[in-house]
Amino acid sequence: MFIEQPPYLFRMLFTESIWRLQGHPKCVYLTFDDGPIPEVTPWVLDLLDLYGIKATFFCVGDNVKRNPELFQEMKNRGHRVGNHTMNHIQAPGYSIKRYLSNVEKANEVIKSNLFRPPHGWMKRNQSLALKRHYRIVMWDVVTRDYSKKLSGEQVLENVKKFARNGSVIVFHDSLKAEKNLRYALPRAIEWLLRQGYDFRIFS
Repeated sequence: MFIEQPPYLFRMLFTESIWRLQGHPKCVYLTFDDGPIPEVTPWVLDLLDLYGIKATFFCVGDNVKRNPELFQEMKNRGHRVGNHTMNHIQAPGYSIKRYLSNVEKANEVIKSNLFRPPHGWMKRNQSLALKRHYRIVMWDVVTRDYSKKLSGEQVLENVKKFARNGSVIVFHDSLKAEKNLRYALPRAIEWLLRQGYDFRIFS
């Protein structure tokens, strides 16, 4: 459960970050990390269009540079984009200067005030520095669609078990998540709609 839904004490380490945003009527924030890539992202965009849902995509700068038309398509379809660093780097291995430099390099092509750290972890000083320029969006539910140890059914069950009013839900439009994503995402959307959830994006 620590991975799928981080406990209160962990959230308190980063109180400047967004973990959950409750609303009325009840709502969820559907988010995707690691794209855009041509093998997966177009399918996600078409599926979201099918259900009339908008989502937030936290993009890797390198992927944006390789797929600029696909990145523009995300925005053209009304989705929100955010910064997920230039090279999907893990914050603990970098000094604050090098980490911020990588984020800013990504921002040159992404141009967003939203940021999510890869692997969901930062040093305290990195987080405090980033909050001066970005809204840091963490998560309330990680589906773990990327895990080879989980099936699509188990990924879907994570959504059903942990989603609640205001949940920020994380999927991945990436190759490592593709199999589980294609099974779980449409079924998760349908289940959330049946439960009466409204889908929102970040301002």
